[in-house]
Amino acid sequence: MYEPSVIQRASARLARRKETGERRRFALERELYGRSPRLRELDAALRGTMADLAHLATGGRPIDPDGPEIAAIREKNRALQAERTALLKELGTDPAELEAVPDCPLCGDTGWADGKMCACLKALCAEEQMKSLTALLGLTEEQSFDKLRLDVYSDRPWQGEGRSPRENMRRVAAVCEGFARQFPAYPLKNLLLSGGTGLGKTFLSGCIAREVSSRGFSVVYDTAVNLFAAFETRKFTRDGDEGRQARDDTRRYLGCDLLILDDLGSEFTTPLVQSSLYEVVNSRLQADKHTIISTNLSVEQMSGRYSPQLISRLAGLYQELTFYGDDLRLRRPL
Repeated sequence: MYEPSVIQRASARLARRKETGERRRFALERELYGRSPRLRELDAALRGTMADLAHLATGGRPIDPDGPEIAAIREKNRALQAERTALLKELGTDPAELEAVPDCPLCGDTGWADGKMCACLKALCAEEQMKSLTALLGLTEEQSFDKLRLDVYSDRPWQGEGRSPRENMRRVAAVCEGFARQFPAYPLKNLLLSGGTGLGKTFLSGCIAREVSSRGFSVVYDTAVNLFAAFETRKFTRDGDEGRQARDDTRRYLGCDLLILDDLGSEFTTPLVQSSLYEVVNSRLQADKHTIISTNLSVEQMSGRYSPQLISRLAGLYQELTFYGDDLRLRRPL
């Protein structure tokens, strides 16, 4: 499920789109009435036939649906409709342009059908979510798996590793692409992206976020510092807008389809940080939610900062993808 703010923005867009259509039809109707007073008379007469049917139905006596009274009203209605269609044709207007036909026949442009979010609202939610992710990650059209350049990584052996940075990145990117494009069915449920700065962790996180979001799943991307601040505020601020916002934020961290937590290890480690991180990791594992954690630390380095219970979950239930090589931001563009 998308976070409430995303649904609110998408619902507002849907309502504005519906209102725009209604205004357009009303304006066209006013214009046509000005050009042809007979059209106004026909519309009034057609409404009259509907009123006649309603009067018969509530008259208190049995009505034969195949009887002469109903037949006369139907014949009058058909004649009026035929004259109206011919008149609109003379005016160069398709009758459908004046009909209040919803863009989405499944939900009638309400966004919901049979108690579930309709596909039309889901599509708008995906667009609104992408706007948020774009602002946070600085996403561009270049940030996609198809645009990933492996040639910027060295193809020379890297000390202590069995493959070159380029070959390693080819493997890492393949896993990330499979995770994103097969989400949520990919065999690996959670990823730990570890390695130094400037090696592509944020780029691939953005590629995953774009792909998963475009397929209609809720994605939350945030830094570890922001996440821990929200949990701290939730604990110590009970009332007011700040407290309510913190509770909303923590719920979306725990409930989204995919959480991408960036820069773990940059925060000052406290008991509250320990418990908050454990709550996020453990709760999402229990709920079968998917998580990607990005960090400059290795699992070995993390074991010196976080509890054994947390490390056991990261080491056992997350697939670690290690990034290594030269910092690409320090290299000249090719």
